[in-house]
Amino acid sequence: MTDVFLRLATHGDVFVLWVLVLASILSVGVMVERWRTFAAVSQGHVADLFDGLAEKLEAHDVAGAAALAAQSGRVEARVALEGLKNYAKGPAAVEEVMTSKWLREKLELEKYLIVLNTLGNNAPFIGLFGTVLGIIKAFNDLALSGQGGVAVVMNGISGALIATAFGILVAIPAVVANNFFATRLKRIQANTDSLSRILLAYLKTEAGR
Repeated sequence: MTDVFLRLATHGDVFVLWVLVLASILSVGVMVERWRTFAAVSQGHVADLFDGLAEKLEAHDVAGAAALAAQSGRVEARVALEGLKNYAKGPAAVEEVMTSKWLREKLELEKYLIVLNTLGNNAPFIGLFGTVLGIIKAFNDLALSGQGGVAVVMNGISGALIATAFGILVAIPAVVANNFFATRLKRIQANTDSLSRILLAYLKTEAGR
């Protein structure tokens, strides 16, 4: 059994490096895809959207507010539009509709972020695993060659450490990107909650009248 694991170990360091190469390609692909997704739902200034909708609602122009929300490219506007389409059903129904819409939008925005989170947390460990396999291979080669000396050992270990360095190189951009998109998502959620409160306040006022 030991011999079997030894044979696997002596060839596993190269396999780990290829795994990290594929992981880096996957990570970059997710970053580009998520960047395009967030850019598509963040078109225009959110302050202009807020001011425009508040102005329309104060003028009791629900149709105009809905048209303004439909023209906007922001995800907050899509949530507000869902509520405006159902304003005749009352504040409670509108709140439920907007909450449901936001949950669907949030799931879309969170898609694939688990990939970045997983790679950021585990790529260094994969690299460390490759380093361990590389060290095993270095000592095994040293034993088979029968040559001694610090230079021979250090040469094998330095090559094995490449996997750890590569793992860290894959992890750092993944962590940075994941934190960036998570922050963007929190900001969008805060804007959506604020816009929902404005709309609900208007509808409750109208219902009171």
